[in-house]
Amino acid sequence: QLQLVESGGGLVQPGGSLRLSCAASGFTFDYRSIGWFLQAPGKEREGVGCILSSDDSTYYADSVKGRFTIPSDNAKNTVYLQMNRLKPEDTGVYYCAARRQWTFTTSQVMCTLKLADYWGEGTQVTVSS
Repeated sequence: QLQLVESGGGLVQPGGSLRLSCAASGFTFDYRSIGWFLQAPGKEREGVGCILSSDDSTYYADSVKGRFTIPSDNAKNTVYLQMNRLKPEDTGVYYCAARRQWTFTTSQVMCTLKLADYWGEGTQVTVSS
């Protein structure tokens, strides 16, 4: 069974950092596009950051550029979302998603069009003092 499981969410103060994890079971992240999406309260789900694993090309939403990155650990079949200098507007449910293998969807297309074939259940992040 193909599954993505997010973890690492929680409550953090403005200016703090948090690292979310996305573990895949039943498949690997090789030759796929992988992305992180945020659904803020009362808003549509939006792409935060996406990466194409075959060439490590990345796309980040303007709101998180310079603050968020997407490192990975191939040995653990896990992708992360490293979030620094967090702001209250970063609050919401974060979802990990992946495309089917070999589709080579660019990171920008995946994030802006929210193109994904597999979705995790999401993890809540709250940025508040």
